[in-house]
Amino acid sequence: MYEVSDVAVNYGAAAAVADVRLRVAAGELVVVVGPNGAGKSTLINAMAGLHQVVSGRLSVDGRDITREAPHRFCDRGIAIVPEGRRLFANLTVRENLEIGSYRAAARRVRAESLARVCALFPMLVEKMDAAAGALSGGQQQMVAIGRALMARPRFLLLDEPSLGLSPMITREMFRAIREINAAGVAVLLVEQNVAAALEVAHRAYVLEEGRIVAEGAPRELAAQPRIRKAYLGIEA
Repeated sequence: MYEVSDVAVNYGAAAAVADVRLRVAAGELVVVVGPNGAGKSTLINAMAGLHQVVSGRLSVDGRDITREAPHRFCDRGIAIVPEGRRLFANLTVRENLEIGSYRAAARRVRAESLARVCALFPMLVEKMDAAAGALSGGQQQMVAIGRALMARPRFLLLDEPSLGLSPMITREMFRAIREINAAGVAVLLVEQNVAAALEVAHRAYVLEEGRIVAEGAPRELAAQPRIRKAYLGIEA
C-alpha cells in the first residue's frame, strides 16, 4: 500500500498541492484527473521523491518515506514515467532501457525484464539499436514506460502518458497499462484524457487547485453532472 496523508507541496514559492490524501493498494490501478494547473504533476513527482513535501506523510506499507533521498524511493519499489518522457536522445533504445535496471536486484534479472518489455511493446524489438531521439513520439513513450519497468517496480507512477499521441497510439498505451497492472504492478495514472482514464481505473480522484475534490469508483464519478460536464464534455 502506498499512502499519501495530508500532503502539501510547493512549486517555487506557490502552494501547488494542499492536504491531499490518497492511496494505491497492491494490484490497484488508480487515476488522478483534473484540469491543467491543478497540481497533478507536482503531486506525482512528490510521490516519486522528486519534489520536497512541505507537510504531511508519504508511506509504503506503513513505512514513512517522506524524507528519504529520491533514489531510496526506487528501493521501495517506486518508479515514475515522467511527463515528456525525458529519454537520453543520443543513446540507443537498448541503452535507455538498461539504465532503468541500475539497481543490483534489477540488474540480476535484466534479460528477463528486457524480454517482458519487448513482449509488451513488440515494435521496439527492431528499434533496439536505434537512437531514442529518432523514434516517433509513441515509440519514445513505449521506451519511457519500458525503462521504468526495467526497475521491476511494485508501484508505477505514470504522468500524462497519452500527451501528444494520436488516438491509435493512445489506445495502445492504455492497452499496455492494463497489461502492466494485470501482471501485478500497482499503477497510479495522472491523465487529462479523462474518459480513457476512467475506463481502465479501479478508483479515481479529481484534483482541482491542488486539492482532492472528489473520489470514488469511476462509474460513480462519471455519473456526477459536474464531472460529466467539466471533464467528459457531456451536458446533464
